[in-house]
This record gives sequence, C-alpha cells and structure tokens, in this order.
Amino acid sequence: MSSIWSLVACWPNDGEGTTFVGVLDSTGKVWRHPALAAYADVTAVLSDWSTLEPALRELRPADGYPAEEARLLAPLPSPGKLICAGANYRSHLQEMLGSGDVPAGFEPFFFLLPSTSIIGSDEAITIPEDASARVDWEAELGVVIGREAKDVSVEEALSVVAGYTIVNDISSRGYHRVADPLAPPFAFDWLRSKGRDTFTPIGPSVTPSWFIPDPQSLPVQLRRNGVIEQDGNTLDMIFGVAQLIASASSIMTLKPGDVLATGTPAGVGAGQGKGEFLRVGDTLEVAIGPLGTLRNEVQGENLRADATAAAPGGAARA
Repeated sequence: MSSIWSLVACWPNDGEGTTFVGVLDSTGKVWRHPALAAYADVTAVLSDWSTLEPALRELRPADGYPAEEARLLAPLPSPGKLICAGANYRSHLQEMLGSGDVPAGFEPFFFLLPSTSIIGSDEAITIPEDASARVDWEAELGVVIGREAKDVSVEEALSVVAGYTIVNDISSRGYHRVADPLAPPFAFDWLRSKGRDTFTPIGPSVTPSWFIPDPQSLPVQLRRNGVIEQDGNTLDMIFGVAQLIASASSIMTLKPGDVLATGTPAGVGAGQGKGEFLRVGDTLEVAIGPLGTLRNEVQGENLRADATAAAPGGAARA
C-alpha cells in the first residue's frame, strides 16, 4: 500500500483550462496522476469507484507530476444527498441536555441539507448580521459513499464507503426554534437553521477508506481563532459509522457520491453556557485524524463577495 494520500478537486490558479482531480500527498503537495486524467471532478471518480478502486489502492502520488498552480475546491460540491445525523455523541448530549444517557429504543436521527450550503476549505462562511441568529460550529466526520446501497447490513456497511472527509455543520441556533409554530410538529426549522448558503464547509479532500481502517478511533478537534473548542473522538459516537450507514440505507438508497455527516462531539457554542457564538472575522479549523484540516473564515452578509465567476459553474465561492 502506498503512503497516505487523498483526492482533491482542483482549478488552475491562472484561470486557464478546466477543473481536474488531483492527488494530495501527506506533505500537502498536489499531483496530477494518469489514473485520474479522464476525470474532471471527484464525483465522477466516485461514480466509477468499483472499477477504479483496485488501481487506486496501488497509486503512488509521485508516479504523476506536480500540479504547480492549483486552487483546491470543495471536493464534493453537489452530492446527490447530503445526509446529517443528529445527536450522535454522548458528550454532546451531555452538554446540551445535561445527560449523556441514551433512552431505550433511540434510533439514528437524520436530516437532509441542500448542496447550495456547501463550500470548500479556505472559502468564507457567511453569517447573518443579527446577534439573535446565534451561529454555531459543529465539527463532524463525513462519510463518502462509493457503492450503491439499500438495506445494507451493519456487517457489510463499511464496504460501501469510498472514503472520509471533514464536515463543519454550521448551525444558527436562534433560527432553529419557531416562535409561533402552527402545531408541535412544526416547532423546529432545520432547513432555516442549518441549510443556509455556505453553512456546510466540506473538505479539503476525500481520503480513501483503506487508509482509515477504523473510523471509530479518530480524534475530532475544532479550533476557533487558534483556541480549541471541540476536542473529541469518534469512539464517543452513539451509533458508529456502520450503524449509521445501515440505518440510512433502510430509509433511502445510498448512491456513489452521497455524503453522510456523522454528528458532533461536545464543545459547540450553545453547550458552553458562555454565549459563545461565531463572529465576523473568526477563523475555524477542523482537524480529524489523518484527514487534514478544513479551514474557513467567517464574514458578514453585507461583506459577501460574488466570486462565482472565478470558477466554473460557481464551484468556488470565496
């Protein structure tokens, strides 16, 4: 097996040419590799994952050539489904509810987010300039599906995983609870609080699953302006990655390129009791084991720059 590497979506810095799939090595260097030359984006690679996997397992980045001027984009800007698991760390339950005990019969809870919420590493999170929005952070392990799966068993679930990435599930706590709901079932607005444009940074890459033999032993850390806010481990998950995949596939067919965010550990702003939420000018860095670091700055709505013309199809928005 080669040394660890990951897949990145790239755009030439000079603005010439087209997007391409690069290989990011452990030193942070990007390579263009013959095995991926036919692919313009990571989603296309995932659509051929079953065919490509044997060759990719033998891939060595240095067998390609350096991509000198490459800007990294969100690796998966438009997944078919962006599935999020809620309340999936005991430590997060403890900080939010006062107890980490899991009720009998509790099952995985999922919600969906739109692809328009996705940005890549080094792109800006745009937050409402409204203090009552109480915008929060949530560092999460992202699971990237590589094979179609319906009603997959827990025992076979990890076999459908192509790789892993990092997700930051930005959440507006102030917009989550509806002030005057029509009825109790409509008391919470998940889309308004979590589905806003730029609220789901993903990246910087997709690390193949064979480099992550045990997804339940990964450190998860988030720093805000250099200060550690979250410092957990996927071992603390209530439902492990395999169980989440099995449960999600019992509801819907999972397709190559789908992304499953697996919940967040303790340390979110809402759980600290200090009124700590995101402010314009903050920098967030999420690091998970060997997956790299997802970095994003925070800007206000009135500072948002329209840079979609700088990249094809609006793939980059920074």
